[in-house]
Amino acid sequence: MKFQTNRTILGATATAIVCLVSVAPASGQAAPEKQLMAEDVFKNVQVLKGISVAEFMDTMGFFSSSLGLNCTGCHTTESLGSWEKYADDALPRKRMTRVMVQMVNAINKSNFGGRRAVTCVSCHRGSTAPKVIPSLADQYASAPAEDPNEIEIPNQAAPGPSADEILDKYIQALGGAERLAKLTSFVGKGTYGGYDTDFLKAPFEVFAKAPGQRTTIAHTPIGDSTTAYDGRAAWIAAFDKPVPVLGLPAGGDLDGVKLDADLSFPGRIKQALSDWRVGFPLTTINDRDAVVVQGRCAGGSRVKLFFDKESGLLVRQVRFTTTLVGVVPTEVDYSDYREVAGVKMPFHWTVTWTDGQSMIELSEVQPNVAIDATKFGKPAPVKSVTK
Repeated sequence: MKFQTNRTILGATATAIVCLVSVAPASGQAAPEKQLMAEDVFKNVQVLKGISVAEFMDTMGFFSSSLGLNCTGCHTTESLGSWEKYADDALPRKRMTRVMVQMVNAINKSNFGGRRAVTCVSCHRGSTAPKVIPSLADQYASAPAEDPNEIEIPNQAAPGPSADEILDKYIQALGGAERLAKLTSFVGKGTYGGYDTDFLKAPFEVFAKAPGQRTTIAHTPIGDSTTAYDGRAAWIAAFDKPVPVLGLPAGGDLDGVKLDADLSFPGRIKQALSDWRVGFPLTTINDRDAVVVQGRCAGGSRVKLFFDKESGLLVRQVRFTTTLVGVVPTEVDYSDYREVAGVKMPFHWTVTWTDGQSMIELSEVQPNVAIDATKFGKPAPVKSVTK
């Protein structure tokens, strides 16, 4: 996705979603507690029926990244201020998107047994028009830097430390298992900036309690954005969501929220994921060598963890969410580790996904404080604040 090109539009509309198929609240919408399907919430859904609202939104992000567009690339400009307008079929590109989804599904069914071997990215690569003529400039130019997120285990795994050794070094780098066990909760304050704020800094709060509860609140100029996880269920309440409170279904999105909660208290990181794998070649994050470990969340999502080879600290996690049209990556980068109650914690996070990017900077963290259980429960619907 061409984020810099589209940043102003995405920030102004307070939504980082490319809605290429249909998005408008339908009358008779089901209660948020019920598992909502795309067709329960949006009008004019034709080829993306039978998937959850969360997966539908992830699918929009997949289209966005694949074609390098934002919402107005496939929807009328009037849709920026009205969910109902997203259902309009005025633009040919939106109608063509449905055709292309069906075409790709047919290719995968006929040639790959239904496996998603071909997706929008296969041909578009960030452009609305796939290239059909080889580029000599690309062919003879210097090879571009490899994306470390794409690194995989080769047929003959690279020699290196075991998963236990890498994770033990990480635990020791944070302060050791004994100190980690003594950190049972914390409350942090700082700032949040992202596409939904046009990267203006807004007040931010994080509440975390072991063994795995976490709530974040970004107080943006046009309404709060809250993500809450009580250890079992998760919700998002934000002004740019199609329902007042969006419950996250089992799978990638819930896996991601749970992983963030688990990494807040990483002493039990070995239990947070399963099916650990090593053997990835050494890669580079911010010009520093990094070792990679892969695991799987309870919901099946694949996760890569990147650790600084020298310090042992976690510098990046990349998790992969499966959608109807392909796999969507979410990247979280960690930096500015500081000591809190004898434990090193990252005070800076950068979250990058197909719908945008956000940056969190903590200014203070209070360890081992009492946090009311209601803080991790289902949040109240957000009332948008007019600018």
